[in-house]
Amino acid sequence: MSLSNNRITKLFNIKYPVIQGGMVWCSGWRLASAVSNQGGLGLLGAGSMYPEVLREHIQKMKTATDKPWGVNVPLLYPSIEELMQIIVEEGVKIVFTSAGSPAKWTAHLKQHGITVVHVVANSKFAKKCEDAGVDAIVAEGFEAGGHNGREETTTMALIPIIRKATSLPIMAAGGIGSGEQMLAAMALGADGVQIGSLFALSEESSAHQAFKLHAIRSHEGDTLLSMKKTTPVRLLRNHFFEQVKEAEERGASPEELRELLGRGRAKKGIFEGDIDEGELEIGQVAAMINEIKPVAQIFDDLINSYNGALSNLGKL
Repeated sequence: MSLSNNRITKLFNIKYPVIQGGMVWCSGWRLASAVSNQGGLGLLGAGSMYPEVLREHIQKMKTATDKPWGVNVPLLYPSIEELMQIIVEEGVKIVFTSAGSPAKWTAHLKQHGITVVHVVANSKFAKKCEDAGVDAIVAEGFEAGGHNGREETTTMALIPIIRKATSLPIMAAGGIGSGEQMLAAMALGADGVQIGSLFALSEESSAHQAFKLHAIRSHEGDTLLSMKKTTPVRLLRNHFFEQVKEAEERGASPEELRELLGRGRAKKGIFEGDIDEGELEIGQVAAMINEIKPVAQIFDDLINSYNGALSNLGKL
């Protein structure tokens, strides 16, 4: 299984089929450009950026790397029209969309020569992506951090299901933090991977150091899917998480949960480092991350462990 010559590397013109998730409060120009410069595809996380802040990060990306890169846009973003206008005006070549229907913006983006990828958590939406004309799909299992699919389908179960549902290139996401896990995803039918938590906890991530340290000290079982009555999100245990858990167990209404969530909880936790009252979005794979590393070292580890795992399989 070649890492340097497959459908994902050809689609994006990159060296390795490794995409960095466009995560809120983590994925600024420093992280995205570092990933692209190592041969992956860096993504700016537009979901936590005001429109003019996105423009600033796009312009900084243009000076920080001459390699391909893109922007991740949650389609529930309140000023979505303004974001899309900036993306077109600034000549962005690759857009990943999520949290909405792929039919809404795909045609518009492709009219401007933009490669479009959509994130899904089930085969129904994979087929909708194909109908909408997207170029590739991210199939995200519920191990992933942040907002998640209601079906709670794991990556290992999801990838073969999506592979049967569509002929489009697939990037596996959720629970991938090593070369061995990359190889497993590709053995299941993925053409590449999208990695979030590992890059969220890198040196170049714009997340607060307190958040990074709290996450790398976590253990298995320390993240759980919450807020299922509103928008499911995987959170790391803290005081805010326990408040949510208590409210859900006593049958709180969606309105009460939204009031508890309030505004700016993710910013408070991830970007400002309030590890008690903030919303700490991170994936299950955080339990196996125990060091904050630069992106260059992360890539070395990924590629070496992938090649080692592939070699070991050949000996079986």
